[in-house]
Order: sequence, then structure tokens, then C-alpha cells
Amino acid sequence: MSDGRRAHIVVLGNEKGGSGKSTSAMHLVVALLEQGRRVATIDLDGRQRTLTRYLENRAKAVAEGANMLMPSFAVVTRSEIPDFHEAQADERGRFLGVLESYVDNHDVVIIDCPGSDSFMSRLAHGCADTLLTPMNDSFIDLDLIARVDPNDHSILGPSLYSELVWEMRKRRARTGGTIDWLVMRNRVGHLDARNKRRVSEVLARLAKRIGFRVVAGLSERVTYRELFLQGLTMLDLGRTGQTLTMSEVAARQEVRTLVASLDLPPVSRDAAPLVSAAE
Repeated sequence: MSDGRRAHIVVLGNEKGGSGKSTSAMHLVVALLEQGRRVATIDLDGRQRTLTRYLENRAKAVAEGANMLMPSFAVVTRSEIPDFHEAQADERGRFLGVLESYVDNHDVVIIDCPGSDSFMSRLAHGCADTLLTPMNDSFIDLDLIARVDPNDHSILGPSLYSELVWEMRKRRARTGGTIDWLVMRNRVGHLDARNKRRVSEVLARLAKRIGFRVVAGLSERVTYRELFLQGLTMLDLGRTGQTLTMSEVAARQEVRTLVASLDLPPVSRDAAPLVSAAE
């Protein structure tokens, strides 16, 4: 980076699929590019590759003439080496190699982790400056953060994932670093007000006990899924002059609110966003 600083690393992670990690990551990418930041992504879900496919669709649209901002992007797959220790060494080397190639010439690196525990996912969590954990607004997803008593909703103890984050925070603290952990409530329902209130109350208690910030995420909108094939985000809509629906306007504001909640370091120079395709 031109001012000598290394990139801010944002990790999207939890140990449950279907929470909206990749959709959230894609919208964060475009929002940060629009701020003039140099953005790179690393997809660690080498099997599903949702974020990578999203960006490949976007790169195809750019190649066909669409005027859209692009990040640098890469995918790191799991090792096929049979030996356990050799496989971990291989994954560590490839992941850190890609990360090191990005941190000195980008402002933000966004890492999308698979919805399961893995060696590379743990590596990524240990590198995070900001950890963003999307969850659906339900007690099923809340179980990812902590064990909750089914009768009075008291907190019985942290989950394995929370213990992982705690361990990574301790490691970072030993080297003078910190991890800002944000739990993002995606797909908040509009009908079950009682359940929503209960989840909110438990999350508020957990935030104080475990040490994270609760932020608003993305609502359940069909539009988010429909944009995938074109590699578009809600922030791309409206650039061609079409009138936005009220739902689309609200969705765009959701994304901007989410970006603001990350509280990232300001951009300290004039720089054009990258427009490259896959590395």
C-alpha cells in the first residue's frame, strides 16, 4: 500500500451454512469499491465457491461491456494430500501466500469461510481484524454462538465456535492485535415479533458476556438471489436509469448501514478502485 499500511482483513465466518455469508460478502465488496477502496477477496469454500462464482459472473458482464467495479479475487481449495500434517502445511502455505500477495497493495481483504470447521477457516479467523458472523434470526442459528436453556432462555455456556473465536482473540492479543467481532442478524422476520424479541434479548446478553457487537444485516429479499447470475448487487441497480422499487431502495440502505457498522479505517489517499478480473 502506498502509505505503508497493510490491508484491513475482514473475515466472514461461522460454522453453519445458509446464513448469507457469500451474499453479504459480495455486497460488502461492491460497497467498499464504491468508497474508493482497493478490495481483494479470498474464497475458502472451494467446494461451493459461491462468492467466486458471483465474481466470475460479474467479470463476464464486465467483459461484455458492463460498467461495474471489480475486486481482485482468488479461491483457495482444501489440500488433496493424504497425510494430515502435510495437508495442513500445504493449506497454510497456499492460503498465506495468497493473503500476503494482497495485503500490501489493497486496502481491504475480505475472506469468505465455508460453513463448517476447517483448518483454513481457523487460519483465516486468526488473521481477522474484523470478524463478521452472519446468522439467521432464529434460536437454531443462535446455537452457533451459545447454548441457551429452552425454558427460560438463560445462557448455559458458549458454543464451540465462540470458544474458537475466544482462542483466536487470545492469540492476537499476545502479539498486540485485536479482533472486532460483529454478529450480523440476517433475514430478520417481520411477522414473528415474539421470537424476534426473544432472540434480541438473548443476543444482547451474549454480546456483553462474550464480547461482540450486534449489527443489522440483510433482510430476506428475493431480489438478492435473482442478482447472482448477472454478478450484480443491490448497489448496482439504478445506474442505468431504471426506477427502483421501495424494496430495492430499502435493501441498498441495509447494505450501506452494514458497511458503516464495520467502522473500517478511512481511505487516506486518492485511488481508483481495481477493475481486474480473477488473479
